[in-house]
Amino acid sequence: MSVGRLGELLVRNQLISDNQLANAISEQKKEGIRLGAALVKLGYVQEHDLASFLSKHYGVPSIDLSQFDIDPAVIELVPSEVAQKYQLVPINRAGATLIVAMSDPSNIFAIDDIKFMTGFNVEVVVAAEVAIKDAIDKFYDQSSTMADALEGLEDLEDLELLDDASFDDVGEMERASEDAPVVKLVNLILTDAIKKKASDIHIEPYEHSFRVRYRIDGILYEVMKPPRKLKNAITSRVKIMATLDIAERRLPQDGRIKIKMARNQEMDYRVSCLPTLFGEKIVLRLLDKSSLQLDMTKLGYEEEALAWFKKEIHKPFGMVLVTGPTGSGKTVSLYSALSELNKVSENISTAEDPVEFNFAGINQVQMHEDIGLNFATALRAFLRQDPDIIMIGEIRDFETAEIGVKAALTGHMVLSTLHTNDAPSTINRLLNMGIEPFLVASAVNLISAQRLGRRVCSECKEPEKHTTEALLAAGIPEAKIGKFTTYKGRGCSVCNDTGYKGRIGVYQVMPMFEDIKEMVLSGANTAEIKQESMRLGVKTMRQSALTKLEEGVTTLEEVLRTTVADD
Repeated sequence: MSVGRLGELLVRNQLISDNQLANAISEQKKEGIRLGAALVKLGYVQEHDLASFLSKHYGVPSIDLSQFDIDPAVIELVPSEVAQKYQLVPINRAGATLIVAMSDPSNIFAIDDIKFMTGFNVEVVVAAEVAIKDAIDKFYDQSSTMADALEGLEDLEDLELLDDASFDDVGEMERASEDAPVVKLVNLILTDAIKKKASDIHIEPYEHSFRVRYRIDGILYEVMKPPRKLKNAITSRVKIMATLDIAERRLPQDGRIKIKMARNQEMDYRVSCLPTLFGEKIVLRLLDKSSLQLDMTKLGYEEEALAWFKKEIHKPFGMVLVTGPTGSGKTVSLYSALSELNKVSENISTAEDPVEFNFAGINQVQMHEDIGLNFATALRAFLRQDPDIIMIGEIRDFETAEIGVKAALTGHMVLSTLHTNDAPSTINRLLNMGIEPFLVASAVNLISAQRLGRRVCSECKEPEKHTTEALLAAGIPEAKIGKFTTYKGRGCSVCNDTGYKGRIGVYQVMPMFEDIKEMVLSGANTAEIKQESMRLGVKTMRQSALTKLEEGVTTLEEVLRTTVADD
């Protein structure tokens, strides 16, 4: 269906407005996606509503593809390239008829191609575009499995030399890294991680083994064990892709890989190489801008906590700190705040290490410690650039903290991160760095501590029974027990039988109330500040996690895994 035809139909049936159609066409051109996908992405229509509309308009059935387990023999009737090109999936064969799921049932060219290619009559059903994409990834992945990629690698004897610690022939290393099976294997690792929605890839050498793990929804899973003799060839291949020095195997290195996939989707990988006892360990962080969630209302903040957070970032000056361990979603929270503050009237500068995503309208600076460009240096330069809002990737030392605090006290809004366990302990962290109590009390507007917990899979969630003792031990008040239902995931194809799909933030958002400022000035300890913040209505991490449990978003197991009990 042409862009004009689909848009015209949707406007005529009052599913979207003319303005929304114009915005969607602009988004479609910018992102290189279909109009339907652009409309869904912008939130103008829901996937199932679009599929239902097309179903009624063209008089063909609408189906939920996630409920289908398709016979591999049926999948083989349509090549992967054709399925990708037309965004369709064959789902069943009945005699001389092939049933095909499409997001665009008016595409007669696709239907004619399938008829000619297979010799079958084609019967069309409508399915959501995202569901078709997921089905293509799921069912066509069978022809390019990890096992297939590893087939025959055991016979590559010429790569054996690369395991010799004294072997330093860079030319030989380059040739080995460009061997077809090695290239295929590395490409498969990178693309398979995207399909499995992994956030990190770990490639790890040990004395007698070599393994690849993916971090999916915060948990590491082993996905393959390549032959150990390939470790240097695989390492060299990744380093070449990241434009790193393959001859340097004694020092850590950092780089970046950018690849272009089907439908113009781009994926960035942040690459870190670390020399270990038995070779270089490589960790790749997947940076997918298309899945970056910048809507603060969807990150998991409780209503009151979100109101506090928004109020403080919109103040003309002061400091807002986001804290938590690596991988807890701090960067996403900061980017979400910057996205809300990003207006033509504001001069925003950020110092990041590394710059994970780039945004129009924000001046982002990449740190380079080797040439002396660190957070403190960048911060000093920002203050000479007439800034309104400054984001510091991380406060690591006294110098950065001191400049940041002074900037917050002299009319600038400063956003930054720290590595602490909860919001109250952040105050002591700043004091331990050498910042005076009166400066902390005056400069800091709000501290938000966070973790990421796994969401229970919505496709296979079912009620779960817990003893009263277990719920009380977790911190649920006795009066609430029995008034809500707890859930667990049974495990299904959607969640890879884990029972979990996606993640949700757990937050402790603590504004610097006047009473807390007084306690900081009088030298109160972390426990006392925590008790006072709770009295003032601040939820602890455990209480925030329990709220998600009561809402049926996560499980008791995740609450206990991601948070500690309140004293």
